[in-house]
Amino acid sequence: MSPLISLTWSDDVTGRKGYLVVDRLVRGVSSGGLRMREGCSLDEVTGLARGMTMKEALHYDDDPSVRYIPLGGAKGGIDCDPRDPAAYGVLVRYLRAVRPYIETVWTTGEDLGLTQDLIDRAATEAGLVSTVQAIHPLLDDERTARRRLADAFAVDVDGIGLDELAGGCGVAESALTALDRAGVPYDGTRVAVQGLGTMGGATARFLSRAGLTIVAVADVKGTIACPDGLDVESLLAARDPFGTVDRAVLRPGDRELPGDAWLSADAEILVPAAVSYAIDTTNQARIRARWIVEAANMPVLAEAEELLTARGITVLPDVVVNSATNAWWWWTLFGDIGADADEAFAHTRRSMRALTELTLARAEAGGTTPRAAAHAIAADRLALIAERFGHYR
Repeated sequence: MSPLISLTWSDDVTGRKGYLVVDRLVRGVSSGGLRMREGCSLDEVTGLARGMTMKEALHYDDDPSVRYIPLGGAKGGIDCDPRDPAAYGVLVRYLRAVRPYIETVWTTGEDLGLTQDLIDRAATEAGLVSTVQAIHPLLDDERTARRRLADAFAVDVDGIGLDELAGGCGVAESALTALDRAGVPYDGTRVAVQGLGTMGGATARFLSRAGLTIVAVADVKGTIACPDGLDVESLLAARDPFGTVDRAVLRPGDRELPGDAWLSADAEILVPAAVSYAIDTTNQARIRARWIVEAANMPVLAEAEELLTARGITVLPDVVVNSATNAWWWWTLFGDIGADADEAFAHTRRSMRALTELTLARAEAGGTTPRAAAHAIAADRLALIAERFGHYR
């Protein structure tokens, strides 16, 4: 199906392009982050918006005690290098241009290349009350809900904000669920992570603390590797705002390798947590891992996934794996959880383990891939949502 809204914006100062796609509305509102990267395209944003529709649907629960009711899916994107000195101005002008949509139908937040702090600052400059103000009419007590979310964003856990950790907790729990189903112990299981930004960094922390060994991480400068395990906390503390690690903290046994070396790392789990389309039909042949856990959005091309599946490599799909970031916002805003790290992590683990278990069990029963199973589950739940709230297209 075609999306409900699809628009392209041109910056009158730099000529840079920006995009907004609203795939679907539920109760008149949609949800999806805003990314900024060189080469971002309308097709990319359209695919991401459709993925957000599925992520939202996968968290639908008809239990009347659950306050969070999933929204529709949307996504924004800006074709600009976030390190460009002109990037902030482009961001402000983009938000000013799409302000009517943010005020009425699109709730958004950080995604690739942008931090929530930066988006919030730019949104204020663009005249917005909040990047999630479209959802305010659906809240029982807007003032209390906004205070709860603000308090949650202020929570820090060992130097990293709760908002950054929630998504990584979900990714890690998906990976751990796959290991548990396969009867593979955590101790001795090796992991390679592409991207040490918000999602990749948090995922590395949770997997390391669960007992897995992080043997490689990649950023824009290259891959850092150590077969005996990297000092994850040291690397996290040495990141810049874009997830690039200061090499001064590397230990004598840590090696610096080419940027794509993470693909062929001697590891059981690969976590692509950076750009879309990172794994294609050519470089997939280098992968030796048993599982690919999609912390990034759309990191594995469909044709590559077919080849990986034929080689016995399981891809845990992004629509399941990285959906906790979005869900955490709404669990908190609607009041299913409070501004407390332990409560947030416990709720995230329960939800993500149940969803991953359901996905893998359905894939096994149907003799299909986890992605196909997740899409089928999403389709079932979208039908229930449409029956309950109407079908906004």
